[in-house]
Amino acid sequence: MSKTNNKTGMVVAALLLAILMASMDNTIMATAIGTIVGELGGLDKFVWATSAYMVAEMAGMPIFGKLSDMYGRKRFFVFGIIVFMLGSVLCGTATSIVQLSIYRAIQGIGGGALVPIAFTIMFDTVTPENRGKLGGLFGAVFGMSSIFGPLLGAYITDYIHWSWIFYINLPLGFISLVMIALFYKESPVHSKQRIDWWGAMTLVGAVVCLMFAMELGGKQYAWGSVQILGLFAGFAVLTLLFLFVEKRAEEPIISFSMFRNRLYASSNAVGILSGAAFITASVYIPIFIQGVLGGTATNSGLMLLPMMLSSVVTATLGGFLMTKMPFRSIMIPTLALLVLGLALLTTLTPESSRFIVTLYMILTGLGIGASFSVLSNAAIHSFPASQRGAATSTLNFLRSLGMTLGITLFGIIQSHALTRKLTDAFTGSAQAGAPKGIDFSDPHALLDPATRAQIPPQALGTITEGLSSSVVLTFAWSLIPAGLALVAAFAMSKEKLDPAAEAAASH
Repeated sequence: MSKTNNKTGMVVAALLLAILMASMDNTIMATAIGTIVGELGGLDKFVWATSAYMVAEMAGMPIFGKLSDMYGRKRFFVFGIIVFMLGSVLCGTATSIVQLSIYRAIQGIGGGALVPIAFTIMFDTVTPENRGKLGGLFGAVFGMSSIFGPLLGAYITDYIHWSWIFYINLPLGFISLVMIALFYKESPVHSKQRIDWWGAMTLVGAVVCLMFAMELGGKQYAWGSVQILGLFAGFAVLTLLFLFVEKRAEEPIISFSMFRNRLYASSNAVGILSGAAFITASVYIPIFIQGVLGGTATNSGLMLLPMMLSSVVTATLGGFLMTKMPFRSIMIPTLALLVLGLALLTTLTPESSRFIVTLYMILTGLGIGASFSVLSNAAIHSFPASQRGAATSTLNFLRSLGMTLGITLFGIIQSHALTRKLTDAFTGSAQAGAPKGIDFSDPHALLDPATRAQIPPQALGTITEGLSSSVVLTFAWSLIPAGLALVAAFAMSKEKLDPAAEAAASH
């Protein structure tokens, strides 16, 4: 292997480490938050600790993507790693839930730089001939982080200490930093542009208002409360201001002119819609297995293994096929599998076997995997290197937004369906009354083995039936974004990853 290929291999390894580290931090806290709240207190504020990272990461993605186009990838990637590691150290030393939330936001700023720029550096560094294969590998790592995050979080919290779910980032980040510093040599030519500060501020403000409205609504504050309505109003005003500013900016953070490209616009539509559908399956399949079928696994990572591994298969396959067939020809059949998998999930009942659930999970995973690798390549297709950062960061931003909205909206649907079902079942009924101290609107409260053991069998059967029907209803609603994603895939133009055309577009 040549020295150049060796250097490229080291750069790719550094990028994979960074993506694993940043994307895993979205999920690693899921299984540790109970222990963290128990030690630090602040049960009423734990939502801030879980959402602060995502808010900061989402808001930072399009900003850092644009800055990397203007001033170079390397400096902002290195900045992202350093800030992420600093946030990780601070998180491990937090002594209150408020401190932890602030430090998680610092981590998120670093993650907002790492994820989109890592994909862009890969596009810049790797030859078009090999980009398909590596795109599949990057997509596979992105998907696998969803498995290892909760598993690693649970293990570290149980056997070491919760602070180490943050400290573990330090060796990974240090290795990635050293390899990028030594082996990544980028072109010194960049497009010097004016920074769109007003666009950045209104975008960040709009995202923060929306995220906290969705996170706090129906939990800490009623949906009709002044606080939540004020946050939604802030989101609406800031979004309108953002659109107004971006149309007049010389170099906007999110360039709407890029959406005139049919392949780019449709790829982003597929990303936001398929993300909303898939995250619903990821959240509610473990709840169904644990709460309805009585699964013994204690974290979602293990339960979701069949779905995540099957998504890795199509992520890798999609990467290999990109140079052989159009992007749309890969996305249409895989998204059809996603629709089929979700449709089959709506047929589940308390009598369904674990084998059947696993089979439906595999189909759903096969349906989403290609989007991890194909959409990133489709999004930058036909754009020169000076716009790739903006293209990939916007796609990642919209996909994250779709997942966030999906979790929240479908969570509301499931919660209301479950509450209504159980309230009807236990009101004026001759059977055993509703068990005391259980929040019907929270499915996680119904999963604890100790709680379930105290519920009379007849009442437990009613609860299980209600949980089953509410989760199945949620799967049915998720068919809407999945179906729309399939329609958007049909709208994709017929380009494929053409190494010659890609090389020409880079100059």
